[in-house]
Amino acid sequence: MRIGMLAVCLAWGFLSYAGTGPPRDTGMFEEAVRLIKRYEGWHGNHLPYIGYGHRLLPGERLSSDITEEQADSLLREDLRKLCVLFRDFGKDSLLLAALAYNVGPYRLLGYGELPKSRLIRRLESGDRDIYDEYVSFRCYRGKVVPSIERRRKEEFKLLYMH
Repeated sequence: MRIGMLAVCLAWGFLSYAGTGPPRDTGMFEEAVRLIKRYEGWHGNHLPYIGYGHRLLPGERLSSDITEEQADSLLREDLRKLCVLFRDFGKDSLLLAALAYNVGPYRLLGYGELPKSRLIRRLESGDRDIYDEYVSFRCYRGKVVPSIERRRKEEFKLLYMH
């Protein structure tokens, strides 16, 4: 497990310097960070989540008693890694990264018996008419949550590039 995580981190570092890293539009990246901070809020003592929604990984030696600066750094690092994960989706990588930050990348990409989401399948087919699929990630335990729906709509309006 540790070797796999190390490989992912090394690959992310290499790809970032090789030019296939996070989006080059730093203004959009900053907007995504602000939006995530606003909707995630401070997680305080809600382990395994700390700061602005960073999920503690095995072996990480962090506690919920981190500074705002540390939390901001963790959020940015997590979002960059997700942008790299979704880099094959080009201009939609930041939008998908913002969604995955909240719902997890495997809900989108699938894993094991969990299939790819309709959103990903539609993008892979070349169809970018994805608003309904994107906003469909607004439920918790099968029920629509108005604050999550507002978040999805705002993310889409802010980060979807025509």
